[in-house]
Amino acid sequence: MTSSKSERELAGRCECGAVRYAVADAFLYAANCHCSACRAGTGSAFKAFAGIEREKLEITEGHDRLLVFGEPDDNHTRCRTCGSLLFSVVRSGEYVHVAMGSLVDAPSIRPTKHIFVGSKAAWFEITDDLPQHDEYAT
Repeated sequence: MTSSKSERELAGRCECGAVRYAVADAFLYAANCHCSACRAGTGSAFKAFAGIEREKLEITEGHDRLLVFGEPDDNHTRCRTCGSLLFSVVRSGEYVHVAMGSLVDAPSIRPTKHIFVGSKAAWFEITDDLPQHDEYAT
């Protein structure tokens, strides 16, 4: 993992603890995604994620327990044992979207917006004041 001395390191893990990772607390953005793929992948109304450069995340335990859906530079990475979604590799493999629910330590960033609200679950009501975008937001 490449990080500066001033960046705090956060721990993350899957539900069963077979896979553990470390990530710099230097996330560039965070959002709640309501697209149908994120809802299906998490079994929830949305996926809270935080984006960071790929090299700032390191698997510290259970590398052999990873289950990767997709290609090396565009995938969802889970624990092979319990199925927990840990992160998604995005943007031509240069970034990861860390599933915030897999973080053990609290990051300094919080989601700043809701994306893909145009396809959110009909049974879920957004009750906060964060900006809402029908699709991607810059």
